[in-house]
Amino acid sequence: MTPRTRKTLEFILDNLVWFMLLFVLIVFSALIPNYFQLGIFANIIEASSVLGVMSIGLSLVIIAGHMDLSVESVAALSAMAVGVLFCSAGIGLGIKLSPEWLMVPVSLMVALAVGGLIGLFNGFLIVKLKMNAFIITLASYIWVRGVVLAVSGGRSAQDLAPAIRWFAIQRLLGIPLTAWIAILCFVAFSVMMAKTRFGRHLMMIGGNETATFRAGIRVTRNLIIAFVLAGAIAGLSGWLLAIRTSGATANLGVGLLFNAFAAVVIGGVSLKGGIGALPGVYAGVLLLSSINTAINLMGLPANFTQVIHGFLVLAAVLLDTFKQRLRQRLA
Repeated sequence: MTPRTRKTLEFILDNLVWFMLLFVLIVFSALIPNYFQLGIFANIIEASSVLGVMSIGLSLVIIAGHMDLSVESVAALSAMAVGVLFCSAGIGLGIKLSPEWLMVPVSLMVALAVGGLIGLFNGFLIVKLKMNAFIITLASYIWVRGVVLAVSGGRSAQDLAPAIRWFAIQRLLGIPLTAWIAILCFVAFSVMMAKTRFGRHLMMIGGNETATFRAGIRVTRNLIIAFVLAGAIAGLSGWLLAIRTSGATANLGVGLLFNAFAAVVIGGVSLKGGIGALPGVYAGVLLLSSINTAINLMGLPANFTQVIHGFLVLAAVLLDTFKQRLRQRLA
């Protein structure tokens, strides 16, 4: 095999999810009337904003060779914290700040702080105390959701402050600001992973943690930062959930964790760690959102969504295994 052929094959394998997305969009545009229009694509991008942001934090931890099952519950608690403080109906306290625009950065800081603290808690137990990441984050998934239920008492926070809600109704170039926030997050963290020392170190840790430690890299510090970032990013996704729904409910975000895992795996992030790129994850998020939109437009039962997502995840895992074996042969 010539070097050019090898590079072409590796490029196709690394970016296969983008080809899948393009294929799906072409097929749906041919089968569904009025699917191929800017309004539909804008809705696809908007619908993927919360899931996309959550998938970023999950990707960072998985690339570093660990796991975080708590991101869904963290997002729900962050949304509930924002809802309780800044909603004026239901269980909302209706806190007002002057000038009103201050409620935007303050509410965002609340969501980031809630998520970051839980991420720090998880990271300390996993990295410092050497506890199993799956068990610790599963426990956090349960107890954090329990806190959400306890705080809400089964009730909801409604009528989010207009200054915060403004982000959910404004558009730029026909795309909602919430979607632009997700896009900017993907760009920023993609650059971080590709161009910064921290990003390269995370990849190295996921590939071989022992060798990375022996190379003099601060594995413990980097891993804790990764868990804090995952929690804070989940908090940001909770903030987006709150402003999209103008409040928070006890069951807000249920099921997002499994969709986030699906997007991450479909996007090419290896569950073994050390392999993955965030642009591919964003393509995976858009792929799932495109399928959901098509199913809704065709009027098919919602069960089809879960079936298709399950097969996509299975296909992604098989593809990941195939790519690793192929790279070993090419090496």
